[in-house]
Amino acid sequence: MPHGGTRIGRHQPSNRNVLFCRRLSHPAPRLGPASHPFPPARCGPRGTIALIKLLKFIVRKRSLLLRIIGYTVAIGSLIWVLRDFHVVRAIHDMANANWRLVLVGMVLDVVSYGFQALRWKLLLTPFGKVRLGRSTRAVFAGLFANLVFPLRPGEFLRSYLLSNSEEITLGRVIGSVGVERFVDLVIATAGLGIVSLLVQPPPGYGPSPAIRRFDRAADALGIAILALLIAVVAVVLYIEFRLGRDKANSEQPGGRRVPGRVMQAMIVLHAMGTAPSFYPALAVSLLIPFSQALALWVLMHSYGLNLSFMAAMVVLLVINLGVSLPNAPANVGSYQFFCVLGLSIFQVEHNHATGFSIFAFIALTLPFVFFGFAALFRSGLSLRTMRERVSTYPRQRPG
Repeated sequence: MPHGGTRIGRHQPSNRNVLFCRRLSHPAPRLGPASHPFPPARCGPRGTIALIKLLKFIVRKRSLLLRIIGYTVAIGSLIWVLRDFHVVRAIHDMANANWRLVLVGMVLDVVSYGFQALRWKLLLTPFGKVRLGRSTRAVFAGLFANLVFPLRPGEFLRSYLLSNSEEITLGRVIGSVGVERFVDLVIATAGLGIVSLLVQPPPGYGPSPAIRRFDRAADALGIAILALLIAVVAVVLYIEFRLGRDKANSEQPGGRRVPGRVMQAMIVLHAMGTAPSFYPALAVSLLIPFSQALALWVLMHSYGLNLSFMAAMVVLLVINLGVSLPNAPANVGSYQFFCVLGLSIFQVEHNHATGFSIFAFIALTLPFVFFGFAALFRSGLSLRTMRERVSTYPRQRPG
């Protein structure tokens, strides 16, 4: 069990487990046998192994349920997107695409994940020196895992790889990934609110029902994120207060302290949020959606969709919010659904939007098949070992 995990051997049960079993097996003298209808708890390695097997069974069942939900959503999305789809027309549109612009779009999208690796390096600066090459390799290996497996396990795999290579505890690396996701959510929602004020319907069209629904959704998301930001500020202030209070209590005999794991998580988040490197990380975070929106805009023009850059930004934000939840491998189905949904705001015909969603999906996914596999190979993992890491990691205990 990597980095701080406690391994319970077959013949070495943990002290806490032994103490718990003894308490159950030896009740207080004042209670008679009739007060205990249950047999004494099983102590030792057999009871521990049974508990571990039970936990693994629960995790497997939960993972299976999530997998079923993910595939169901993907199939339903594809059915909706591909209704009345004209394959011959889509192939003709793809054949007439400007492939030079397609190549530029691919490069811009790959660069955006280089910015993500740089941001990750900056977030982890308080805990040690992280090499940009290592963080980039971990990011691309994680992207490859997301292409192959459902439920987006690449976030866990890249955390494991960087923790091993840079000798930073797994809990801290996972905490940085959580901060990344929160920052991305805030930027996406704030971006939706801003562009909803700037985006205009195409010439000759009035405000469509899709634009009105988009405005209402942007307003609702803005209110939700504002409430979430207030909650985060409150948590930061609480951490400041609790850290000082815990330090004072620790100096007094019998003082109450925050539990070790809770305090460890608080210290990790507090260290990242108050470090000088956090503000450059925020600045780099703005470059990630900008580069991705630019890539999508270039692909739109290569396909013959002459929409504005702000329209491409709207479509990208809709896609990113839609695929943020774990689903099928490579976001198949959900990517096409939310791409078509975003394009419908700008009166793009359904069949044309469906063709572009498939075209953009292939163009933006293909580079990560090669770069991701190369990163995985450089990390010393094969497809088999990657499958084992992905399947066992959620049951491991972060250090």
